Amino acid sequence: MIKVATVGAGYFSQFHHNSWERIADADLVGISDRNLHKIEKWGKRAYTDFAKMLQETQPDLVDVILPPAGHADAIRASLDAGVKAIICQKPFCNDLAEARAITELAKSVGVPIVVHENFRFQPWYRTIKSAIDSGKIGALLQTTFRLRPGDGQGREAYLDRQPYFQKMEKFLIHETAVHWVDTFRFLMGNPTSVYADLRRVNPVIAGEDAGYVIFEHPDGVRSIFDGNRSLDHSAENSRCTMGEGLFEGTAGTLTLNGDGSVDLREFGAQTKTQIHAPDTTGTFGGDCVHALQSHVVDALNGNGEFENLAQDYLTIIEIEDAIYLSSQKGCKIGFDNDASGRKQSSV
Repeated sequence: MIKVATVGAGYFSQFHHNSWERIADADLVGISDRNLHKIEKWGKRAYTDFAKMLQETQPDLVDVILPPAGHADAIRASLDAGVKAIICQKPFCNDLAEARAITELAKSVGVPIVVHENFRFQPWYRTIKSAIDSGKIGALLQTTFRLRPGDGQGREAYLDRQPYFQKMEKFLIHETAVHWVDTFRFLMGNPTSVYADLRRVNPVIAGEDAGYVIFEHPDGVRSIFDGNRSLDHSAENSRCTMGEGLFEGTAGTLTLNGDGSVDLREFGAQTKTQIHAPDTTGTFGGDCVHALQSHVVDALNGNGEFENLAQDYLTIIEIEDAIYLSSQKGCKIGFDNDASGRKQSSV
């Protein structure tokens, strides 16, 4: 039984806490937030003092569900408390320098940090990965994802759920598109270059909320992230997949629909075969939070290797920085991979 404690009780924490309650090998021993009103329903497990919670509950694993500004301090305190592992929400830390420092600190004491990047755990992407790897569409040539959540119009945009979205100076890429940066890496490998054209559609928010990003992957594969939070797509729940995707190969095409279903059309055919059914879980992203947390518990128990370790996730931050630089400079940014890290160069 792995003792789990969490810090942060904002909007998204509900999915974390619901999942921990359902994992048989995990015992949720403490929940911390400075706002007692957010956590009082948890009774004796509720703490307004994070340090006190760590001392009294002695958790094996801490789940950090805070905005980036709180990540470093929470991770340091958890390491000082002797935890065995940490999960940390994305975006990871305030910037690349802080993320690198925290990653090195955890590595020095042998504690894994898993970044809570959950979209690669959505069941439709697992199905798509399996279909690509098994050759169902031949050689993959290009991928397109059209982000269309339809939640970004007007003066009230995001206020009912995550009001801090309006104040983020870096928004579409930093908060949202990083999901697909990681998912594209999961499906196609690290990009060798990026080109971005970003803009702001809704003037009431501080950051960009629309844009195109073109990635080049190994073997010449291209992927396109086409995001616009002011537009929608055909789905009863626009937050299920948050958009639609195409994965096109020499022998066929996979289509990700807004209900979470995946269709396979063989090259030259006029009909499609459904290879993944529509989502009926009623949870966020096909219960991907539960899938990620279950994966971490399994890995801690010796069943499989960790995905999304912080040292790997640093690449996501580097790619994100390159996307913003590309849009600012209006040019493609390439990456040179070597032992010192991923170095950027204008192309």
